[in-house]
Amino acid sequence: MKKLLALLMAFALVFSFAACGGNTEETTAKNEETTLSGEETTAATPENPVIRMSTTTSVNDSGLLPYLLPVFEGKTGYTVEVQSAGTGAAIQKAKDGNADLILVHSKASEEEFVNEGYGVERLPFMYNYFVIVGPEDDPAGIRDSENAAAAFEKISSQGAKFVSRGDDSGTHKAELKIWGEEVPDAATDTWYISAGQGMGACLTMANEQDAYCLTDKATFLSNKESLPGLDILLAEGEDMKNTYSVIECNPEKLDGVNTDGAKALIDWLLSDEADALIAKYGEEQYGQALFTVIEE
Repeated sequence: MKKLLALLMAFALVFSFAACGGNTEETTAKNEETTLSGEETTAATPENPVIRMSTTTSVNDSGLLPYLLPVFEGKTGYTVEVQSAGTGAAIQKAKDGNADLILVHSKASEEEFVNEGYGVERLPFMYNYFVIVGPEDDPAGIRDSENAAAAFEKISSQGAKFVSRGDDSGTHKAELKIWGEEVPDAATDTWYISAGQGMGACLTMANEQDAYCLTDKATFLSNKESLPGLDILLAEGEDMKNTYSVIECNPEKLDGVNTDGAKALIDWLLSDEADALIAKYGEEQYGQALFTVIEE
């Protein structure tokens, strides 16, 4: 009887271990499936987990980076430290060795950054448009202008107030290009206000002073509720296209560059997943996407 009981217990143990083994395989399969789907999984921390991005204010102030980066961080285990300033200042931070990559919007400055050996390759990947905003009653009558240059000429001839970034940012460089040889002098042209500040501050000034202002469309729309006195008066002219590029800092020129991290973030920003996220950013809140992906 004891032998029979022992034999039955042995069989019970065998079946128990088999059942446990089956559950373990099933759990492992589920975990692998979860990992591949990118859900409910925290990626392993990379050897050098911090990526320093020096970027223009528009992609940060518009909310695009706060929308994109948590997805990248969750998938890779990296942490992205964002430093935002005007394009000139953003590029200088990188030249000073305080960034691993830059995301800016001034083609000439970007090409210079690469040609001087600070950057590896300029990679344009999305665009939006600059717009001219101003008082709804449009005192200078720019609303039906053929392009931004024609609108600026009307503003100048009427002496209507205009707030300029005046800070060597990508937006400021775009503004100067539109003015051409007729750039106003804030010292003598009292209607022209050179703020030397970021886009948000300039829009606030324009709102308070019933002035015109050149801004990227994304930043304006994301701040529109606090700017009741301003409307978009001219948009999407060919001379107002605003292209954004990402550039890896060159480790052969600069010390301490997190090359693996910079490459990982750039690869992701150029991926189909990021493209899809960028393409729909703003649609729900503003009824339109704020940025357009450049198709290869």
